[in-house]
Amino acid sequence: MNQENLLTRIELNPLIMTGKPVIKGTRLTVEYILKLLANGATISEIIEEYQGLNEQDIYACLLFASQSLSETSFMPLILETV
Repeated sequence: MNQENLLTRIELNPLIMTGKPVIKGTRLTVEYILKLLANGATISEIIEEYQGLNEQDIYACLLFASQSLSETSFMPLILETV
């Protein structure tokens, strides 16, 4: 599945989860899925826990996060001196 098709699985709607990006047709936010993965959950475990999800939904969350970060500039909070 190409990246454009993956991203159609993510929805931004101000009436759902206060506009946070979610997996289309659910109230599962991209942020929540990323936190599950960061805390050691496997894709299989997430799919088993949330019936109706599939691997492509998880990959869509990862792609959405990746693209969101690539469009963001980060500035250090503390100026390092040498």
